[in-house]
Amino acid sequence: MDKQQLLRDYKKQEDKMCLSQVLDKIEFSKVREKIEYTDFLDMYQVSLVENFLRKLKFKNFQLYGGYAEAERKILIIYPEKYDEKMLEKNYDKMVKIVRIQLSEEEQGKYLHRNYLGGIVKLGLKREKVGDIIVYEQGADIITLEEFADILKQQLPSLTRFENSYVTIEEISKLRQKEVCIEQVKIIVPSLRLDNFVSDLARTSRSKASEIIDQERVFVNGQNETKASKQLKLNDVITIRGKGRFVIKEFAGTTRSGRTVVVVEKYV
Repeated sequence: MDKQQLLRDYKKQEDKMCLSQVLDKIEFSKVREKIEYTDFLDMYQVSLVENFLRKLKFKNFQLYGGYAEAERKILIIYPEKYDEKMLEKNYDKMVKIVRIQLSEEEQGKYLHRNYLGGIVKLGLKREKVGDIIVYEQGADIITLEEFADILKQQLPSLTRFENSYVTIEEISKLRQKEVCIEQVKIIVPSLRLDNFVSDLARTSRSKASEIIDQERVFVNGQNETKASKQLKLNDVITIRGKGRFVIKEFAGTTRSGRTVVVVEKYV
């Protein structure tokens, strides 16, 4: 398939730039016979790149974020000679953890936005940082290996972290937070995506359509921009800024013909 022709099919300039970098990584990996990887991609970019590589019928890649449920991931391009075990041995050369251990007085005080806000305030590049996993005692910040030292040195300059203990750890030492699931019931007029987004994001149908148009909604990991998409049992809906939800049960209909849906919300 003509790679450049395929690239021209994409309308958005930022999409073309992202995918051009992917093509460069593929070429570098082929010529140098070595692993190449990108900065962290957000959920939209992950979906974009995955679909692009599928169209190219390119198979020597992996999307990796440090753990199975990661939202932000790097794209790893590898030569034919690499197998899965060889790839795993290279994870620590690509990705590290910057661990913040809060002082006793600060523990339990900060949320995800406080850690991300600190990184932004320092003027550090967001694409160099993956998921931020928050605990009572602090946070594990997943970052590119070459960026870990910069993050470690600069985070303590923020007042909120000046008494914290900041270390760099191997990605294999990531402390995954226990997943909490809350079961809720919603009532939708039909199984269209915009109805679910409206209820789950607690907003109007028109606002839900805007959220979908803004490419903030994902179904089973794929960006979805069709408000009319019909959802089904076990579909996973992710709304950026609102959370992740799984359709677990269709629990009947109301007198007006609306569908009662049991949804699991990850909190």
